[in-house]
Amino acid sequence: MPGSNRPREARRWTRIAVAVQGPPTVFLILRRMRAPLIVLITIVAVSVLGLTLIPGSDDAGQPTRMGFFDAFYFMSYTATTIGYGEIPHAFTGAQRLWVTATIYLTVIGWAYAIGSLLTLLQDRAFRQALALQRFTRTVARLREPFLLIAGYGQTGRLLGRELDALGRRLVVIDTDAERVDALDIDAYRSDVPGLAGDARNPQTMEHAGLGHPYCEGVLALTDDDDVNLAVTMTAALVRPELPVMARTVSPAVEHRMAAFGSPTVVNPFDRYGDHLRLALRAPASYQLMAWLESGPGAELPKRAQPPRAGRWVLCGYGRFGRELTEDLHAEGLTVTAIDIRAQAGAEPWVIPGDGSEPDVMAAADLAHAVGFVAGTDNDTTNLSLVAAARHINPELFVTSRQNRPETAPLFAAMQIDSLLVPAEVVAHEIYAQLSTPLLWRFLREMPALGDEWAQTMVERLQRHCGRRLPGLWRTTLDASDAPALNHWLREGRATLGDLLRHPDDREQRLDIVPLLILRDGQVTLGPADDDELQAGDQLLLAGQRREQRALMDTVTIDSVSQYILYGRRVPSSWIWRRLSRSNR
Repeated sequence: MPGSNRPREARRWTRIAVAVQGPPTVFLILRRMRAPLIVLITIVAVSVLGLTLIPGSDDAGQPTRMGFFDAFYFMSYTATTIGYGEIPHAFTGAQRLWVTATIYLTVIGWAYAIGSLLTLLQDRAFRQALALQRFTRTVARLREPFLLIAGYGQTGRLLGRELDALGRRLVVIDTDAERVDALDIDAYRSDVPGLAGDARNPQTMEHAGLGHPYCEGVLALTDDDDVNLAVTMTAALVRPELPVMARTVSPAVEHRMAAFGSPTVVNPFDRYGDHLRLALRAPASYQLMAWLESGPGAELPKRAQPPRAGRWVLCGYGRFGRELTEDLHAEGLTVTAIDIRAQAGAEPWVIPGDGSEPDVMAAADLAHAVGFVAGTDNDTTNLSLVAAARHINPELFVTSRQNRPETAPLFAAMQIDSLLVPAEVVAHEIYAQLSTPLLWRFLREMPALGDEWAQTMVERLQRHCGRRLPGLWRTTLDASDAPALNHWLREGRATLGDLLRHPDDREQRLDIVPLLILRDGQVTLGPADDDELQAGDQLLLAGQRREQRALMDTVTIDSVSQYILYGRRVPSSWIWRRLSRSNR
């Protein structure tokens, strides 16, 4: 997805007809306040008419009648309790008797109207109408690219905070009003407009900015596959040029999503199986991938060492269990699955029954297994299964599925060897694709280089950046991003090591680790300092913020680049350069 601050090119898309949000709110007020207003208007009209009909007397004692304007003026300040006195002359007894009656009538009318207004302000439909109006206006006023997120559960919150740290603007839809209200108290750098609504409704998507020229992508992150499918379908039909990223745990839904353009679909069960296979074959490669996907500030994860041979026992043979079983079989491992809903004899490796029962565990022969997977959709069950399995065989490599964020401390206390948190898998993968597209290219091609290469890269990152992942950024060697390097690149003898010299002492090297060079669609992973650079190269770099600033000075300031590349100290300003030339 582009990070440009300009809107996308104007393209043809389907407009969704939506009602204007101003009039419905007004109509709702008029509908709910119709009876109180009619009562109040009737009381005032009758009071004014009575004052004009009841005869009075002037200062000379002559009979007179009050005009409509004077009567309306008198009733206006009397009914509003201001009270300027009797006009234009002192009232007669009949007039005062009538005014006394109308005062009590107007008090009753105002009490009825104010009570109805307070009831309206507490009305759920009215508050929803006002919230929708404010939300629509806020989204319409956005003047920078934003991502539309459908679903603000655990995945949406994790990804939203990571994207906000990158300076990306967000718009959120969720069916849970409490989640939307939490946007106001979450520590975001910029305001995040949120709407409590059903993302399956195309009008809701339109209100959230699907048709906005600054909308740069749609993320379908709800826990409901049907909702994510509807969001993907709506975005593909209304704005086919927008990139869409969707979450699903169903291969069938993933296939249906693929029928609408080319969305990026993330299945956490499938991705976790791929990660486990990588950890089995190449632990260092999996460690590097997990570290880079976690985002800046993440601590280097412990290198997993799953057993490469032996039998695994899996409890819970649902979608996750079937996906993982296929992946373990693909690695040449045998699996014994336990599932309470399984039928006897359906599949030879499946044992029907409840894994928490001792006789079922005995049938699975955990004592001679090397790995155990607690993969049900209930966290309490998974925790109890892990405890029982370790009691039988303390040497097991344990994998478990965590479904709810509230149980994270319990799983941490259990010290699970490999933990699946579906929300984190989805958030990390989408973050890797959105934060820096080159990072996603690196993660896809890195496993092919082998485990020793990955181990060397982890050691380089630790040596230069520490155990916490530094910032990742892209630098393009062109006139826009690196104007101070144009002449150097044209000479044709530019190397990466020369570029990474320190601006204060060119004999020292910046603590920056180059991860990738992209040139004409071809990538070089983990380039060495003697690799040559060319104009137009894109670099993916890792380093602390101070190192990034130092490199930025090198590629943008002529005087710094002259010292870094040639060892020449030149004046930094144009005037001093002119004066130094004239004195030669």
